[in-house]
Amino acid sequence: MTLQISADQLVIVPANQASWDDLKAIFGTADYPSTCQCQHYKIFDYQWRSVSVDERAERLREQTGCGDPGAPSTSGLVAYLDGEPVGWCAVEPRSSYPRLLRARVPWTGRQEDKTDDSVWAVTCFVTRKGFRRRGITYALARATVDFARERGARALEAYPMITQPGVEVTWGELHVGSRDVFADAGFTEVGRPTLRRAVMRIDF
Repeated sequence: MTLQISADQLVIVPANQASWDDLKAIFGTADYPSTCQCQHYKIFDYQWRSVSVDERAERLREQTGCGDPGAPSTSGLVAYLDGEPVGWCAVEPRSSYPRLLRARVPWTGRQEDKTDDSVWAVTCFVTRKGFRRRGITYALARATVDFARERGARALEAYPMITQPGVEVTWGELHVGSRDVFADAGFTEVGRPTLRRAVMRIDF
């Protein structure tokens, strides 16, 4: 039986208060996160192959401001368990994700200004290998709410997968989180553009 980790066991901080070594430990060297470097929604399809993994990593380092507690902004949160970095979550103004703004799925049936900087988005979770399926994503999702609200967001969105009991979902598909994760954090479903994807939102 996998031992679950409760939210009060974790310390979650803005990524600029974490070190770059901590973030690298979470992303690892073998799985998809290590090649993506949380740039999937930052880089268009046609540009992807021309941006090396090293450059993606450098972009992430700049976006997070890791190691600079005085940085004016950062792009996510880092979770620690007993001082060990164990999880990452990307959360920024929605307009920071150009590929998201051009995607079809999140906007089906909705009419609004996609470039509104006051609407923030949670786009990605990475749990360090060895700590997965233990509840870290739930704690990170809850932490995004205060993080965005305290930085002036008027709303926070997410675009999670809809999981079904007994239906296999690969880890890679769940980088956006599951619907249950965001429902637990107080988000409300405002759209279901496909059978497997929901739009979840909190208006502050």
